Amino acid sequence: MQVLMINGSPKRHGNTARLLAEVAVPLQAAGITTELVQLADTPIQGCHGCGACGKSKNNLCAITSDALNTLLPKLFSADGIVLGSPVYFADVSSEMLALIHRAGMVSRVNGDLLRRKVAAGVVAVRRGGAIHAFDTLNHFFLIGQMIVAGSNYWNIGLGRLPGEVENDAEGMGTMRVLGENMAWLLEKINRD
Repeated sequence: MQVLMINGSPKRHGNTARLLAEVAVPLQAAGITTELVQLADTPIQGCHGCGACGKSKNNLCAITSDALNTLLPKLFSADGIVLGSPVYFADVSSEMLALIHRAGMVSRVNGDLLRRKVAAGVVAVRRGGAIHAFDTLNHFFLIGQMIVAGSNYWNIGLGRLPGEVENDAEGMGTMRVLGENMAWLLEKINRD
């Protein structure tokens, strides 16, 4: 089984990356392959609302000037997806929002290609806005008919400077439980 983890932070080695790495530990311990994609390395622009993806129905976006179309096959073939974002102005990063809008539309107009994938969102925050950012990720999962894995608390880690999230023992523990629950859910769903 394969879980695609996408870091929506423009900082490759910041707190969001650390949270994703913590989720990956129990997944890998369960024999699940994880792949991390850094949106900092693959900038994605926002959706133009052109509707071309609905006309072409080729599982791709009509915008070809960025990296989204190289990411879409990975997203659509993964068994599970973990999206991570820092909180900017009480929401996900612009990089993550662009991914959600464009990948979500391509999936939807091509027969809901994300349907029944196990999904989870994680959020790195300094102070406020984490629940709204977490909701943004969950709204994407739910409208895409994905199965949302939960943890023992909201999937949030507190920290401002890179690495500070590791001082949030409860947040890091929440990430480990999330990874365990996601591994369990993937095993149950893919048993058939």
